[in-house]
Amino acid sequence: MENITLYHGSTKVIEKPVLGFGNPRNDYGLGFYCTENLELAKEWASTERSDGFANSYEINLEGLYTLHLNKKPYHILNWLSVLLKNRTFVLSQGLPSEAKAYLLGNFLPNYEPYDLIIGYRADDSYFSFANAFLNNTISLEQLCKAMFLGKLGEQVVLKSEKAFSQLSFKESIPVDSSQYYPRRQARDRQAREDFQNEKLTASPVDAIYMIDILRQQWTNDDPRLQ
Repeated sequence: MENITLYHGSTKVIEKPVLGFGNPRNDYGLGFYCTENLELAKEWASTERSDGFANSYEINLEGLYTLHLNKKPYHILNWLSVLLKNRTFVLSQGLPSEAKAYLLGNFLPNYEPYDLIIGYRADDSYFSFANAFLNNTISLEQLCKAMFLGKLGEQVVLKSEKAFSQLSFKESIPVDSSQYYPRRQARDRQAREDFQNEKLTASPVDAIYMIDILRQQWTNDDPRLQ
């Protein structure tokens, strides 16, 4: 039996999370979003005007059907497709819209049956990275690098009644917004700055862009994605 500790940053104490409550337009759809990193949870617990709480839980992973988008056989286009399916993207006509349709049609994993999903976090800065890739302004390699900018790490999302039933509340840790909200802002700002620097870096002549994936009709098992 494997137990891990999870944290959920909020302006409220949440002793008993409720399945079906929250924003259905989050990265992986409706679910309870957590992290294994206490410091990140503290950053996301507070707002500019109010303090918050890093709610701590223990979850028993035994028997949970888990999708880990950051491990093989999954790859960055699988993650991006799930994001495109759930988040609201404002895309222009032409290449970006065609790219979205192609990714959803060819790289979207069947993520709905899973109890637990683990994958990159996609805050506002990461959202801009995904948009840049769809608009053909950064390469596939640059998109992969961008996922590590700001060091936002992974999020763990509970998606089913079974997962919720195996989650136990431990404690609620108060968070001082005057300390942690600036850290959150600084992390996002640094990610954006690093990304702008990365965009200015010349890509290799043979770099792969979204237009290449479309023209060459890449499939989910293309060896270049492994």
